[in-house]
Amino acid sequence: MSGLAEHNTGSGAVRDAHRFDEGALACWMRQHVDASAGELVVEQFKGGQSNPTFKLVTPRRSYVMRRKPPGPLLKGAHAIEREARVLAALERARFPVPHVHGLCTDDAVIGTWFYVMDLVEGRIFWDAALPEVPRRERLDYIDALNRTLAALHAVDYKAIGLADYGRPGNYFQRQIERWSKQYLADSEAGRDPLMDRLVAWLPTAIPPGDETAIIHGDYRLDNVIFHPQEARIVAVLDWELSTLGHPLADFAYSVMMYRMPPEIVPGLAGADLARLNIPDEADYVEAYCRRTGRRRIEHLDFYIAFNFFRLAAVFHGIKGRVLRGTAASAQAHQRVEVLPELIALAAEQARRAGMQGEGV
Repeated sequence: MSGLAEHNTGSGAVRDAHRFDEGALACWMRQHVDASAGELVVEQFKGGQSNPTFKLVTPRRSYVMRRKPPGPLLKGAHAIEREARVLAALERARFPVPHVHGLCTDDAVIGTWFYVMDLVEGRIFWDAALPEVPRRERLDYIDALNRTLAALHAVDYKAIGLADYGRPGNYFQRQIERWSKQYLADSEAGRDPLMDRLVAWLPTAIPPGDETAIIHGDYRLDNVIFHPQEARIVAVLDWELSTLGHPLADFAYSVMMYRMPPEIVPGLAGADLARLNIPDEADYVEAYCRRTGRRRIEHLDFYIAFNFFRLAAVFHGIKGRVLRGTAASAQAHQRVEVLPELIALAAEQARRAGMQGEGV
């Protein structure tokens, strides 16, 4: 089992930093989810350290709960109510997401807001090389990843009640400003010269043109559940960063796997794609263009550089939570360990997109 899989697979006892009144949750479950739920057993998934995620086991079935982390939070972060809303809307559009049973916005129940959704059975892959999949089938699995994202971007967000889910237009400007502010505000996590350089350069290099779609914001192989036997995605998970935004930003985040070392998040950098029978970056881009009616994607290097920067800002925030004692999982500590490498990769992608200057 890979290091990422070991840190993220399975569930166990609730970590000390995330304990809550399980009896109060059981009472809420009987009132809002399943009146005959019976005895409740709570386990915590190894992953989901940003918004702690729990397995709720009852005699008849199991559920998943996601909650805000305890302790002080940065403004706008961990908005689990947005996750619940987008899941419910996309289910109406027949997009593959878990069914949400209920959202609780009463801190008095377990100390933070939370929601409960279905536990979807299937396979999650932590290695983008897909060693568990027969070689002849790997093209189909990567193509399913591509096809599902193209389908998301084709959803009419206004028709499913998400017209106010974000602000259309100027996505890159707003996102760069948001993540720069969060990076600069987290003084406990410290500063990095390359991150400071990216904060200064990215707003000056935003390409022309704009589009708006529902975007996932963290769309990668380990955030989808595949059918137990088929190359078909049955659920897309982790909608914490979803909003209305530029679909090419979302797509470039998916393309990022081709330039990402596997020890950070599932990536294919350095892999022999032909031997693995996995489409290369150019083929992956062409498939998305074909599905979305595009001739090509200009400025792809900038879009990827932006995504490396944003992911580095997310990991920087995790570092701050580790230092404050509110992120205690092994996954959180692994994120902190790879942060310097991730920042260096972000700077390298920015250099490919035209950033110049000392230290780049």
